Amino acid sequence: MSTVINNGGDLSPQVNEALPKHLSHYWGGAWHPGSSTERLQTVNPSTGEKLAELPLAVAEDVDAAVAAASAAFPLWAKTPPLQRAKCLREAAARIRTHALSLALIDAADCGNPVKELIADAEIAATQLEYFAGLVLEIKGETIPTGDGSLNYTVREPLGVVARIFPFNHPFMFAAGKIAAPLAAGNTVVIKPPEQAPLSTLRLLELLEGVFPRGVLNCVLGGRDTGAMLTAHPDVAAVALIGSVPAGKAVWRASADTMKKMLLELGGKNAMIIYPDADFERAVEGAVRGMNFTWCGQSCGSTSRLFVHESLHDRFVDAMVKRIGQVHRPGLATDLRTTMGAIVSQTQYQRTLDFIASAQSEGAKLACGGAHPTDAHLANGWFIEPTVFTEVHGDMRIAREEIFGPVLSVFRWNDEEELISVVNGTELGLTASIWTRDLLTAHRAAARVQAGYVWINNCSAHFIGAPFGGFKQSGLGREESKEELLEFTQIKNINLSMF
Repeated sequence: MSTVINNGGDLSPQVNEALPKHLSHYWGGAWHPGSSTERLQTVNPSTGEKLAELPLAVAEDVDAAVAAASAAFPLWAKTPPLQRAKCLREAAARIRTHALSLALIDAADCGNPVKELIADAEIAATQLEYFAGLVLEIKGETIPTGDGSLNYTVREPLGVVARIFPFNHPFMFAAGKIAAPLAAGNTVVIKPPEQAPLSTLRLLELLEGVFPRGVLNCVLGGRDTGAMLTAHPDVAAVALIGSVPAGKAVWRASADTMKKMLLELGGKNAMIIYPDADFERAVEGAVRGMNFTWCGQSCGSTSRLFVHESLHDRFVDAMVKRIGQVHRPGLATDLRTTMGAIVSQTQYQRTLDFIASAQSEGAKLACGGAHPTDAHLANGWFIEPTVFTEVHGDMRIAREEIFGPVLSVFRWNDEEELISVVNGTELGLTASIWTRDLLTAHRAAARVQAGYVWINNCSAHFIGAPFGGFKQSGLGREESKEELLEFTQIKNINLSMF
């Protein structure tokens, strides 16, 4: 299926054609049904209809996948870096060729709009090409000793890397997040999200023959599978994108084997609107930063909006108007849809519980807060874009990551109090600051406790710029050379010259 779009309507009739032919685990260059009869069911969030059944990995399957990766590691680690880069570039080319089919699978499987997911293919391909270009940057150093010896360091790959990622960008993560460990000479075992694993399987079909057998492997399942993979003694490192509880569980499971960890976790991110901000641009930014397109299911969403009281009422009115113009829930497989469905019934109910909590605690509902009334959306897990005002820091929606289309608006007039509330969570992933004054911008950026800060912008990621969080939002940095080096270890060598 090419990326050429010939109509502006619903592509759901093409979903079955796009789905993977193999619904099973993958290791050692072959497909495996697994050792268990227990099945995992995937459901279309837009319709509530079953898409597929897949095997759940048990310990024997995890052992086999890790063994295949371990067996492939020595040869892959010794493969010339430019040859590894060639493999990554071929993977990028295949993803671009099949962008629409991959996007359509994810639209049906995770509920995000198909038109927006096409961009995920380009992001994944770009990440593969970026890390392909860095393979010669895994460099060591020489250390002067002055005692007639040569002291130097080299960076070596770790071994088998477990890559575990969430449901909001399944094939983008499956493709883009293998780039750094593979570029560094590691082998990989993927554990895709249980809610949306199908695009990962299709990706593996497309990449057959690109990498040597055992370099890229996959096991299917939920938390138990992830825990077995994380605790496995032959897994050298774990890289997780997920919630804070998931990150802590991975940390605990890996403690006995002291694995290297790369964790990109949750966010309760703040956007600050100063009184001198460009009003129209800031309104557009507030809507875009909440990621309503993805139903707010993004760890970087600026779900806490702090608006100076001199602008507050006018700003909220303009923002609610723009939300109504830009975002209305629709079938994720329709090219006209600008806001998709919540990924699962569990997450749907959790979001509704947060909305009820906000109302009971005294927040004022400015828009949304319910399932849309459209008849064709009745069986899907849809929630209207929701905005609450009069939110205070002690409310549940102000403290916890919702991962749903719920934006909390705070009014502020004292900058010291503002910064205290902004920093008053255990999370610190992103922040967005809107002002025309350069000094104000730099001062606020220096004070907010977040790892990735935008000024007069939001949501954008820049390849080569290290992405990651402060506090409980994670460990390490991604999307940059720092990510590549996370998958290496330093060896020091001292050579006596006598």
